[in-house]
Amino acid sequence: MKLLSVVIPCYNSQDYMSYCIESLLPGGDDVEILIVNDGSVDQTAAIADEYASKYPNMVKAIHQENGGHGEAVNAGIRHASGLYFKVVDSDDWVDIRAYMKVLKALRELSTDGNVVDMVISNFVYEKEGAKYKKIMKYDNVLPQDVIFGWDDIKQFRKGQYILMHSVIYRTQLLIDCGLVLPKHTFYVDNLYVYAPLEHVKRIYYVNVDLYRYFIGREDQSVQENIMIKRIDQQIKVNKLMIEHVDIDSIHNENLRHYMLRHLEIVTVVSSILLIRSGTAENLQKKTELWKYIKEKDARLYRSLKYGFMGNLINLPGSAGRKVSVGAYKISQKLVGFN
Repeated sequence: MKLLSVVIPCYNSQDYMSYCIESLLPGGDDVEILIVNDGSVDQTAAIADEYASKYPNMVKAIHQENGGHGEAVNAGIRHASGLYFKVVDSDDWVDIRAYMKVLKALRELSTDGNVVDMVISNFVYEKEGAKYKKIMKYDNVLPQDVIFGWDDIKQFRKGQYILMHSVIYRTQLLIDCGLVLPKHTFYVDNLYVYAPLEHVKRIYYVNVDLYRYFIGREDQSVQENIMIKRIDQQIKVNKLMIEHVDIDSIHNENLRHYMLRHLEIVTVVSSILLIRSGTAENLQKKTELWKYIKEKDARLYRSLKYGFMGNLINLPGSAGRKVSVGAYKISQKLVGFN
């Protein structure tokens, strides 16, 4: 068994995938790199095959019809032979020194028989043109270099969340909890990290800046104008997060509070993008989203709508929407997200 399986979902990634792959190769025989060519029409398939041929004990090329980012992750889970599992997008990369420290921690945990369900590390927003790079760190809320549970965490700040970039899951946990991401849907990374959390008992935090999250390509899915065009997919993931996890059934107070806050920020993003679009159709979709939440879970609806952020994005009239957008822009600058 490999120590770590890393899946790299690739769709027309010929221009940048090699940089991503090269950053992972120093992991050596402990690591399995699964390059999933998701129906690309450029040279992605050839590049994947070239790496698989050059590093047969480390790299596997998986070719499939286009199914979207989620189906590429699903393929990675199906083919993974590693004890742990991580997703690294093809336009991102890992810091080599941090990577070595994380692998050392995983190796020591597995050697001592202290297998954990989730390993967390920091990530960096590599925003093109930005003078200041925002680092998402967790040292203020998580114990370092020890195995811990949800009872041991502190309260996360607004804008501080466990994202796909920061998490490594135990592979069997993903299989056992039945995680299957929807096909042809963007923004499934939120569901990927969120749905398994209620099954996590043992956690380990390595305080290193491992993942470098690149933001800057014009066609990137997280660009605001593209997110607005794909708003139906954002709403779909938002609803799936609500359907997959019954927050009221989570007994641990810290985990329940965290998952409520995480769901809150995803719902805020959905709502603010619908407002930002400025169309009557999308304002109606915002109304329908909140109606859906109310009908699905009235208690959850009250928690989301009448919290600080919920109140802020549901201010009445055009003047209220301007205030909501202004607050969102401030958050963009403070947190560094798109």
